Amino acid sequence: MRNVQPKASHYVGGAYAEDTAGAAIDVTYAATGEKVARLHAATPAIVEQALAAAEAARREWAALPGVERGRVLRRAADLLRERNRELSEIETIDTGKPLQETLVADAASAADALEWFGGIAAAVRGEHVQLGSDWAYTIREPLGVCVGIGAWNYPTQIAAWKAAPALACGNTMVFKPSEETPLCALNLAEILTEAGAPAGVFNVVQGRGDVGAALITDPRVAKVSLTGSVPTGRKVYSAAAEGMRHVTMELGGKSPMLVFDDADLDAAVGGAILGNFYSSGQICSNGTRVFVQSGIKEAFLERLTERLQGVVMGDPLDEAVNFGPLVSEAQLQKVLGHIEAGVAEGATLVTGGKRVQRDGWYVEPTVFADVTDGMSIAREEIFGPVASVLTFEDEAEGIARANATSFGLAAGVFTADLARAHRVAAAFEAGTCWINTYNLTPVEIGFGGSKQSGIGRENGLGAIEHFSQLKTVYVGMGGVDAPY
Repeated sequence: MRNVQPKASHYVGGAYAEDTAGAAIDVTYAATGEKVARLHAATPAIVEQALAAAEAARREWAALPGVERGRVLRRAADLLRERNRELSEIETIDTGKPLQETLVADAASAADALEWFGGIAAAVRGEHVQLGSDWAYTIREPLGVCVGIGAWNYPTQIAAWKAAPALACGNTMVFKPSEETPLCALNLAEILTEAGAPAGVFNVVQGRGDVGAALITDPRVAKVSLTGSVPTGRKVYSAAAEGMRHVTMELGGKSPMLVFDDADLDAAVGGAILGNFYSSGQICSNGTRVFVQSGIKEAFLERLTERLQGVVMGDPLDEAVNFGPLVSEAQLQKVLGHIEAGVAEGATLVTGGKRVQRDGWYVEPTVFADVTDGMSIAREEIFGPVASVLTFEDEAEGIARANATSFGLAAGVFTADLARAHRVAAAFEAGTCWINTYNLTPVEIGFGGSKQSGIGRENGLGAIEHFSQLKTVYVGMGGVDAPY
């Protein structure tokens, strides 16, 4: 196994930094339970150094022409791609996700974000408005120091999804990874420095909730971007509001997937697999409420069960493995508790449902049928490989039940009737929707939720608006007409 012990716990002001007085953060390989690295949480001194470095760098960075900032981001993208295997192996050790997946979905996705936002950094601009002989113009300005708080399921991707638009707009950032997966953001920080980012433009500090709280309440911070759970989002949003800070909240979900009886069955089953079992189900946008039109319920369940025979468990560093462990023992116990609740509430366990008898935190891909809307497995985010299959009769019923949730992150529909597909997508109360596919999130389009699943958008041109603000300048070309 690759040595993943970093040079130090934090990356501040363009260099690694350490303070062993901070609480220990152990990195454990989820496939074996083996401790593979130890880092330390940021002390108040480290937090201060990081914020001071970001504050000191922001004016110089913002003053650069957008095209120069873009070159830095594009060079960083090239470096990520050159080192994709090394970074993917670290991501696999950090998260437990199969290398087969991390090679295509993590550092590669981060590179896409840096490349795309690097390409449009020079195009960030305002507008001119003629007002008779007077005129006005707008300037799109950076916000200043931004704080990013990451989740553990896609640590490299999430760090880049926040850093790329922030830096393209001329902001600086202090990023706190999840304490479950502290390694990957350090590599991104080092690469950005190598690509030419001035010291302090992108900083990484480790820690738990107390470190996050210290960052988001600091008066130098203008913006907070969080990827996390709804309860964490409420706390962070409330704390940020005290200082009237800008926020982006990409939170959890219990997303619906509607499968109509005219759908391509294999495509729909493939969508259900991507939306429930990829990354062992640890994806916020997963379509974990699979509504299947009643006439094809049995055929759908039969084909899904057949396809799940293609699961290959084992060491995630083996590229033949396509299904890895959960990220931690705590997450394992949480998922097993949800499975027990599903059985107790009367859902039919079609397949799976058990912990795998091997080292590490593996749970079998689990499918429940005969699930009703009131069951806990249909209401609560599980964040594990557990699919709930429900049935519906017609379009109106399917839409109504799909929307009957406080979440609104994502939704999907599978049907051969394209008019119906667009009607259903328009009716979904969700920020990100798919037609005849699921969980594709290219950087060119916005990603985010509605209702309790968050506010703001990551990726796409919308992210530029969320990491910048407009200044309006009115130019009077004549005299001033005053009443006295």
